[in-house]
Amino acid sequence: MTRREFVKKSATAAATMSCFPATLRGIERDQVPGRLERRSLGKTGEKLSLIGFGGIVVMNASPSEAEQRVNQAIEYGVNYFDVAPSYGNAEERLGPALEPHRGKVFLACKTTQRSKDGAASELDQSLKRLRTDHVDLYQFHAVTTQEDVDGIFGPGGAMEAFQAAKNSGKTRFIGFSAHSVEAALAMMERHDFDTLLFPINFATWYAGNFGPQVLAKAQEKGMGILALKAMAKQPWPAGAPHTHPKCWYQPLDTPNEAMIGLRFTLSHPVTAAIPPGDESLFKMALGLASQFTPLTKSEAEEIKKKAMNGIPIFRYPRAA
Repeated sequence: MTRREFVKKSATAAATMSCFPATLRGIERDQVPGRLERRSLGKTGEKLSLIGFGGIVVMNASPSEAEQRVNQAIEYGVNYFDVAPSYGNAEERLGPALEPHRGKVFLACKTTQRSKDGAASELDQSLKRLRTDHVDLYQFHAVTTQEDVDGIFGPGGAMEAFQAAKNSGKTRFIGFSAHSVEAALAMMERHDFDTLLFPINFATWYAGNFGPQVLAKAQEKGMGILALKAMAKQPWPAGAPHTHPKCWYQPLDTPNEAMIGLRFTLSHPVTAAIPPGDESLFKMALGLASQFTPLTKSEAEEIKKKAMNGIPIFRYPRAA
């Protein structure tokens, strides 16, 4: 099958993922009253909290604030933490705060480096900052274009560093995050990854035709699916005050709106959603997700109507 045929076939698979109620069949779910549900992560054998802790939550926090935020998340049952060097000083803050809990959590890190030497060097730097000898998941970060994909898999590309890291025990699993359908499908064509981190959002799904194709292919491959942007509303309106500086988009920032976004995303066969890095929104998500129930078909129809009146932050096909 050519890459063009692969992308076309995967895109048409969207119809199978567009109907509700979306199935959670194939996802093992452990539910404990008052605590966050845990779900299986693809074929890894791991189970993660359905809400993940994004490192931006502790970016620019004091050491004591970072410790408090990590401890609060763990009290809710969070065992999935994700960070990247591009998140300012988040690694330096997360490492010490997470150190007492390291043996009980699943730690994911990412790199935007596309060369072997760059990715290897950045991983070593991240491990030092995070005060650990390995991460559970190392990911190619923000893969967006075909050029990104070609760089990763080309001679001297970052994939060589990732494979070496797995062989040496510096990472247990390999995944990627992507911000375009085209790049995500191309990545899955080139390698059998353990996980995918991708925007799954009701507005981008319905109004942007962005997401169904990727979830369908990832599910077909048995990957662990991790979600971004569940609580995204739309691009910031022109002239509107940016009330949440850590969000480049306008978030769903009321409990009712946020619950809609989270329930849409978590009603799909994803393992976990990472809320916005704004600490107040993250705290809101913890409380809401502990009350999660899957959407009914009628609720999904109402969300679809709402989505079609919005402006998605991503679209497929991607603008040139």
